[in-house]
Amino acid sequence: MQQNTIDALIAPKSHLDILSRSEVNRLQDTSQGGLHRLFRNCSLAVLNSDNKTDDGKKLLERYRSFEISVIENERGIKLKLEGAPASAFVDGRMILGINEHLFAVLRDIVYVNDEITNNKRIDLNTSEGVTDAVFHILRNAGILRATEDPRLVVCWGGHAISRGEYDYTKLVGYQAGLRGLDICTGCGPGAMKGPMKGATIGHAKQRIQSGMYLGVTEPGIIAAESPNPIVNELVIMPDIEKRLEAFLRLAHGIVVFPGGVGTAEEILYLLGILLHPDNADLPFPVIFTGPKNAAGYFELINAFIENTLGRAATHRYEILIDNPQAVAQKLKQGIAAVKAYRKQTDDAYYFNWRLKIDHEFQQPFKPTHENMHNLALHKDQPAHVLAANLRRAFSGLVAGNVKEEGITAIERYGLYEISGDQAIMDQLDQLLHAFVKEKRMKLESKHYRPCYRLIR
Repeated sequence: MQQNTIDALIAPKSHLDILSRSEVNRLQDTSQGGLHRLFRNCSLAVLNSDNKTDDGKKLLERYRSFEISVIENERGIKLKLEGAPASAFVDGRMILGINEHLFAVLRDIVYVNDEITNNKRIDLNTSEGVTDAVFHILRNAGILRATEDPRLVVCWGGHAISRGEYDYTKLVGYQAGLRGLDICTGCGPGAMKGPMKGATIGHAKQRIQSGMYLGVTEPGIIAAESPNPIVNELVIMPDIEKRLEAFLRLAHGIVVFPGGVGTAEEILYLLGILLHPDNADLPFPVIFTGPKNAAGYFELINAFIENTLGRAATHRYEILIDNPQAVAQKLKQGIAAVKAYRKQTDDAYYFNWRLKIDHEFQQPFKPTHENMHNLALHKDQPAHVLAANLRRAFSGLVAGNVKEEGITAIERYGLYEISGDQAIMDQLDQLLHAFVKEKRMKLESKHYRPCYRLIR
């Protein structure tokens, strides 16, 4: 189908506006080791903001003729766009927020390549090295603000949610905004957009002009969850594991709304970290919440957690149904405890250094068919290690549902096969069946075709 497209020459309004000659060459390099494909695909996702698709492969195919290149001139750089989505423009001029996101993509891709991936001083084979990399990427993006009190709430939840659930996320965001809290999400639609939208109204009523609406994403998911237009700070982490660590290092509190396999992945990552003995006494407010009709969803999630990770895991969060004001009040109280703890222990307000994250949670997981089949899904291991392996299973399902690489692998090699203990497989089957029935897998889940097969 023919798409409405525009050719344009774009100058930066913020972020990176100058590049070295070698950086430009790497961005233009279309070889296997070059950066051009990564830069092109992430840029297309940003330009596709707020368009309703969560199939990364379809997006790339729809705009197959899209191209982007860096043009050097006497005042720095410009970006030449060919075949860009017309929705990114108004009367021929690019929307300012999309311009900012586009150059944030450029900033992060160049920085990660030069200062993280190819920097011998950062050892990504150690836990400390990975955390250092996460810190440097966030600092380079200007996200870490040393002079501000703790107030950042990370909100997780699905992009494929009902209208009622979406409206509820806005109400929670509104109550948080009234209390001066900022919002961080995965930056896409649905439960990632709603809290930001609500917070803008809360901030406006309180005459807060410096509100942060932070989106944290990664190259594998950005095409399926393009940044929503409310995001005023965008960071692209190199992979899903560093993205998840960034959420936890930045967060002063976390709210989880209803969602699908991506939200389950985030929950398991979070609980796996909090179950580590070194984090037992660390204050970290976590609230699961949704409207009245989401009560059954959280009962199912709670049962899955208890039956796989044990009751110790269920004690690390609170479930509040249909009460946005109480959610915001609990967050405010919990964040006050976080501030007191950080002050007492001389930990930074802007980056949670004391949080223990094992290298088990930091190693990038490639969801090949072999790796998915070989996951250790049994109870003969510590709960936080089981959580890490369950997290990998859900990460693979996310890839098979919406990521270009995963969708292509399913088309080529067939369904992922996931095996494990009978009891864990039964719990997993029940949860995934509910996600399909409630249309939480994909935006187009009316005709959802599973990317997995459970082996008992």
